[in-house]
Amino acid sequence: MTNTRSPELQRLLDVTLEVLTRRAPGEEARASLRRIAAAAGRVEPQREAPGSRQPVCEHLGLMLDSLSAHPDLGPLAQAFRAVEPALDWRPRGTNETASANFPTSHANAVFVGPGGIERRNDIWIGVSLLAPHVRYPDHDHAPEETYLVLSNGEFRQEDGDWFSPGVGGSFYNTPGIQHAMRSGDTPLLALWALWNDRAVAA
Repeated sequence: MTNTRSPELQRLLDVTLEVLTRRAPGEEARASLRRIAAAAGRVEPQREAPGSRQPVCEHLGLMLDSLSAHPDLGPLAQAFRAVEPALDWRPRGTNETASANFPTSHANAVFVGPGGIERRNDIWIGVSLLAPHVRYPDHDHAPEETYLVLSNGEFRQEDGDWFSPGVGGSFYNTPGIQHAMRSGDTPLLALWALWNDRAVAA
């Protein structure tokens, strides 16, 4: 492992945090992102192993091509593409709220955070990718979370209605809130940034 952050990863973090902050849905999200940005100034050990992919990643190229043409999100798509070969795409566990095809039709990858290119526990920045017609399981976690949605798709918090933020839409999950997402006729790609204050306090 090395404590030198690659220029590609630094560029991705800079662009991601800039776009997230500009599109943050409220002061809670903006405050969370300020904490994440401050912590990101400290570099943690970098994984040197090569990345790995899951079958669902076959959708990624066309999604990034489309996103690259977006007037506001194009730089993010380009920075994402430069870092993607180093990502370790992995499935997560399922439960009874997920669709039957979920185990083989999704993957998550972490840029910085547990299991990420830069391994750390205070900030978690990563992405989720779903094939068409996949329902992600209901789940919750202690860290607060801000989403940046990079495709069409639907999301839900607690027992509320499903909502569609649209490409470039953002929303905030308070600590411990139950949430989920699902794709429609096209794949879903969403980026998330979590602030883990418990790791800082430990």
